[in-house]
Amino acid sequence: MELATVKIAKERRLAQGKTFKRIWRFRWLYALLLPALAWVVLFDYLPLYGISIAFTDYNVIQGFSGSAWAGLKYFRMLFESEMFRNAFVNTLIISLYKMVSGFICPILLALSLNEIRAKWFKKTLQTAVYLPRFVSWVVYGGIITILLSPETGIINKIIELFGGKPAYLLVEPAYFRTILVATDALKEMGWAAIIYIAAIAGLNPEVYEAAIVDGASRFRRIIHVTLPGIASTIVVIFILRVGYLMSAGLDQVINLYNPMVFEVGDILDTYIYRVGIEQFSLSLAAAADVIKGIIGLALVLVANHIAKRINDSGIF
Repeated sequence: MELATVKIAKERRLAQGKTFKRIWRFRWLYALLLPALAWVVLFDYLPLYGISIAFTDYNVIQGFSGSAWAGLKYFRMLFESEMFRNAFVNTLIISLYKMVSGFICPILLALSLNEIRAKWFKKTLQTAVYLPRFVSWVVYGGIITILLSPETGIINKIIELFGGKPAYLLVEPAYFRTILVATDALKEMGWAAIIYIAAIAGLNPEVYEAAIVDGASRFRRIIHVTLPGIASTIVVIFILRVGYLMSAGLDQVINLYNPMVFEVGDILDTYIYRVGIEQFSLSLAAAADVIKGIIGLALVLVANHIAKRINDSGIF
């Protein structure tokens, strides 16, 4: 028994020595990692202490430790609030629509760009679809507002050509969610497609050549070669997107919504902003954010577990 214990201790020391040697060998690479690690600790982990606000009657003057303990008081207030329930449902609906469009559109765009043979046209198109990603939602929202204007908007001009009546679509509850989903897809799909384009570029060209020799059409090559080749990338991106299901896009919604579409456009992010910043009810806003975070974490864990069960392709 003692010999086994000594042997285990010796193997552990050897493993630790190998680990230290490996770290020392790549010390400069680890040094480059330190700024990113410090950023994660400062802005992702240390702020977690602020979760305690959700369980106290937080007072800025008294601080975290001096504020009276409130338990689940603010969580009960949230679940009893019709406004919170409305924002919660809107978030789920809008996020699900965005997840579907934001997941499928980049894949289709990447597959389409990969099939373009004229390099000048391919690069021009890539640049055109990337550009909206670098425009802030303040500017992009202004452009959308102008395009949808009932007087000068090009969308209404097209509607008039087909015999329709011009309308201010941004104040129509029936169209507002569709506008959110469509404009988000147009703005983000070019940037999101970069990962899929890189994954496709890493595929073995010999597999394509073999498929051509076998007489496979372009569509067949996409179905049987390209998509299976980037399946692991698709799974990882899907899991990450599931984690953002409770984030429907504060920047977009706050720049586009108005009182006329409040019932269908108010989401958890705008609710938290309104309650926390405008009404300065920090404990209530923190409680809403905790609920949002817990649901997001649970969704990631479930999606990752399902992905690993299906094809053993998860993120952890």
